[in-house]
Amino acid sequence: MNAKGSVVPACVEHQLELARSAPPVLSMGAWFKNTVCLAQGGQAWVSHTVGDLFRAEACLAHEATARDMLQALEATGQRPVAIAHDLHPDLHSTRFAVQLAAELGIEAVGVQHHHAHIAAVAAEHGISGPVLGLSLDGVGLGTDGQAWGGELLRVDGAHFERLGHLRPLALPGGDRAARDPWRMAAAALFDLGRGDEIATRFADQPGAEIIAAMLAKGLNSPRTSSMGRVFDAAAGLLGICPKMEFEAQAAIALEQQATAHIETHGWPAPLEGGWRIDANGQLDLLHLLGALSSEPDTGYGAALFHASLVAALLQWSVRAAEETGIQRLACGGGCFFNGLLRAGLVEKVPATGMELLLPKKLLPGDTAISLGQAWVAIHLLEH
Repeated sequence: MNAKGSVVPACVEHQLELARSAPPVLSMGAWFKNTVCLAQGGQAWVSHTVGDLFRAEACLAHEATARDMLQALEATGQRPVAIAHDLHPDLHSTRFAVQLAAELGIEAVGVQHHHAHIAAVAAEHGISGPVLGLSLDGVGLGTDGQAWGGELLRVDGAHFERLGHLRPLALPGGDRAARDPWRMAAAALFDLGRGDEIATRFADQPGAEIIAAMLAKGLNSPRTSSMGRVFDAAAGLLGICPKMEFEAQAAIALEQQATAHIETHGWPAPLEGGWRIDANGQLDLLHLLGALSSEPDTGYGAALFHASLVAALLQWSVRAAEETGIQRLACGGGCFFNGLLRAGLVEKVPATGMELLLPKKLLPGDTAISLGQAWVAIHLLEH
């Protein structure tokens, strides 16, 4: 029992003070690095991660964690008024949320993945008003049914607006492309009008000719606005980590190459004309990727990618701030594990007059999703 009369579940890893008091809400997190969150009164408890929910043992641990949270709440004579979950209907966390809500006779509330990323940062900073959000990660289901992951959002409590997104890239072979950066490089080449280079450039990769044909015919090549896949494309074009053995391996290798170059030579200037922002707020990094495809110095190319990305994100955000009048910029999603990306924004954003909000106690990736879901649900239930 803590000082406020609430039982703290044994599974809790983080306890946070919230800026507003609310009736109890249980939130179920996402798929990767799943956590469960219980928000009660002016506090939130976020569990340790149970892992990725494609493993049976992680799914069982997820259910047990949720029920431990529920039991601790019931020990105080309370019940949750709602259970929040990801929009994706096929995630185990979503299915269990719906099942548990039906058992309890309460509402199940779906929260878009990237909305939750930014809401988690807002919750940590105690902000209920509007913020701009750069939500950059591998993938999350969008409200249009497409794979999102490079999003510029306006977030205001329970509501969000998609102000812009990255120019989508194809995923040749579907989810397999998220494990093979050379495939994302091939997708970039195809969009650059250089599809005839794919088979020879990646001749050492089995199926390169098939991938070129798939892209040409639009077969099994759904498109995504994911920033994580842009990192993969950059690594693939520079010849860094064509295939991954663990999550984010290509992005980590790209950052390492860039860091080594910057430590010796300093930051390069951003690539002139390396990106453009259209009237609909779409950020197009294709010309930057094209420049990397012919860069022989991988360290310089990796550093150029990071420098140009920081400059592009800054311009994108400043434009949104001018259009909306919002001067707070929250950053969430797994891409913000990248130290160069964070450092570049920390250095550059203050000069624009915007306030930069980064995760504090929680990590930027999916372990924070459950907190964001709870924060959104709390605001939703007030209306």
